[in-house]
Amino acid sequence: MNRTILAFESSCDETGVAIYRGDEHGNGEVLANEIFSQIDLHRVYGGVVPELAARDHLKRLPVLLYSALEKANLDLSAIDLIAYTAAPGLPGALLTAASFARTLAYGRKIPALPVHHLEGHLLSPLLAAEKPDVPFLAMLLSGGHSQILAVEKIGSYRLLGQTLDDAVGEAFDKTAKLLDLPYPGGREIAKLAEEGDSERYCLPLPMSKKAGLDMSFSGLKTAVRLLIERELAGKNAEDADYRQIRADIAASFQKTVVESLLQKARRAWKECACRDLVLAGGVSANILLRRKIEEEAKKLGKRVFFPALELCGDNALMIAFAASFRARYASCENLAIKTYPRMDLANLPKI
Repeated sequence: MNRTILAFESSCDETGVAIYRGDEHGNGEVLANEIFSQIDLHRVYGGVVPELAARDHLKRLPVLLYSALEKANLDLSAIDLIAYTAAPGLPGALLTAASFARTLAYGRKIPALPVHHLEGHLLSPLLAAEKPDVPFLAMLLSGGHSQILAVEKIGSYRLLGQTLDDAVGEAFDKTAKLLDLPYPGGREIAKLAEEGDSERYCLPLPMSKKAGLDMSFSGLKTAVRLLIERELAGKNAEDADYRQIRADIAASFQKTVVESLLQKARRAWKECACRDLVLAGGVSANILLRRKIEEEAKKLGKRVFFPALELCGDNALMIAFAASFRARYASCENLAIKTYPRMDLANLPKI
C-alpha cells in the first residue's frame, strides 16, 4: 500500500521537511526534500547552541513545509501520514518538530508516527537503486554516535560495537577547534588535510590491540592536542611553516581515524557472514573514508553502500523513508508528544 508521508527532522542543527510516497517494502518516490542548515548561526560560537537551535527550527518549519508542498505540487489533504524524529537528539530541538507534527496531524485527523533518527540514517542508502542484501552490517558515524550493528532484517538491529567515549564526528569537531578551524570540524579538517602530508606524524591507532568492535577516540584527540602544543609552540600564523604543520596534523589525524574505522570494518566482516556493509551518518561523507573502505571491500570480495552525499547529514527524507516501513504503527489516538534525547536503536520494536 502506497502512502504519502510528510516528515519533519529537527534533532540538532538542520531543519528538514520532506514528502515521500512509498510502500512498506522500500519502494517509492521522493516528492520533496527541503533542508535548512544552521551552520552560520552556530559557527560564531564554535558549536551547536541548543536553545538557538530550537528557536530557529520553530521559525523554519512552516516555511519549509510550504516549500515542500509546493515542490511536490500537493496540499495537506493529500498527506496520509506525518512522521517526525522523536529520538535521539537535543531535547528542545526534538520537541519543535514533534509538537509541530503532532499538532498538524491532529488538525488533519491523520496518523502520526515517531521515528528513530538513527534508523533513518541506517536506511538512507536503501533509497538508491542498488541496495544491500539483507542481512547486512551497518556503521553509523556522526557527531553524536559511532555504532556498528548487524541488520538481521529491516527493523531488527543488533548492536555489535560502539564508541566508549567521543563519537568520531565529535573527535573531528574537537580536533578542528584545537587547530583553530571553524565549525563544523569534519569538513574543515578534510579540506585542510588535502594540503598536508599524512605520513609526517605517527598518531596512536585507537584500541587497535583490543579485541572486539568497540571504538574510542578521546585518546587520539588528546594525542593530537599534545602534538599541536609541541609543534606550534612559539609559532604564529605568519610563520612560513605554520599552515603546513597544521595541514600535516589534520592529514595525519584524518588518516588515523580512517584506518581505525577500516580495522573495525575488517573485524565486522570477519565476525559476521554478511557480505554487505552500509556506512551512514555525517562522517560517511568523508571522501578519504569512502575511497579507502571501497578499496578494502573490493580486496575482501565485499560490498559497501553509502547514502547520497546530500543525505549524509540530517534530513527529513530519511525520516519519511524509515516511516514507510513502520507506517502500520502510526496512530491517531495517541496524542502524547514524547521525545527521547537518548534511545537505543537496538531496542526498537521489531517490524
